[in-house]
Amino acid sequence: MAVTYMTEDGLRKLKDELIAMESVQRPEISRQIAEARDKGDLSENAEYDAAKEAQGMLEAKISRLKKLIGNARLIDASAIGTDEVQIMNRVTIRNLKTGKMMTYTLVSESEADLKSGKIAVNTPIARGLLGKKVGDVAEIKVPSGTMTFEVVEITV
Repeated sequence: MAVTYMTEDGLRKLKDELIAMESVQRPEISRQIAEARDKGDLSENAEYDAAKEAQGMLEAKISRLKKLIGNARLIDASAIGTDEVQIMNRVTIRNLKTGKMMTYTLVSESEADLKSGKIAVNTPIARGLLGKKVGDVAEIKVPSGTMTFEVVEITV
């Protein structure tokens, strides 16, 4: 798994999620398995099968989160510049076709949340904006064609 650059807040949220999985969800699934096992014949016990499947899915999530946390590198917010678009910048862009203004914060994939205006740096729009300066025009290929944006503002 590749290195993932994250904010301190994003890493804290992942660690909290991992703790909840290990200390709350894992014991609950173990309890469900034990309950289902006590009901007798396991060969036709749907509750047992469902609990075992849930356990497998939870263990896979825990493993993925541990790898993600292990490969995370914190981004020093004080080292983030605003001369060109980079991860952790808040970028205001104008769609040159529609004139619509949009503001996004470029974050790691695990911190992306479009509702809060956070897009992953590996999305087509973010990749097209990386390295651009205020006033630059970016032509970005998206699944529906090509979009043209002007970088209006870059902040931290």
